[in-house]
Amino acid sequence: MAVPKQKQSHARTSHRRAQHKLGAPVYNECPQCHSPRRPHRVCPNCGSYRGRAVIAETGQQSG
Repeated sequence: MAVPKQKQSHARTSHRRAQHKLGAPVYNECPQCHSPRRPHRVCPNCGSYRGRAVIAETGQQSG
């Protein structure tokens, strides 16, 4: 089995790990209510996904 001959330096390890960061979350516009929402998820404002209502609207009161 191949084994590294020498230990990798701290600087080289740090340069590699500098890219292991989280990016900002991506938001798209909901086609129904035009509020920002995460892609491939149900809209938290209107409750629609792919052009149809999946959950009841949260803004309406019952009764």
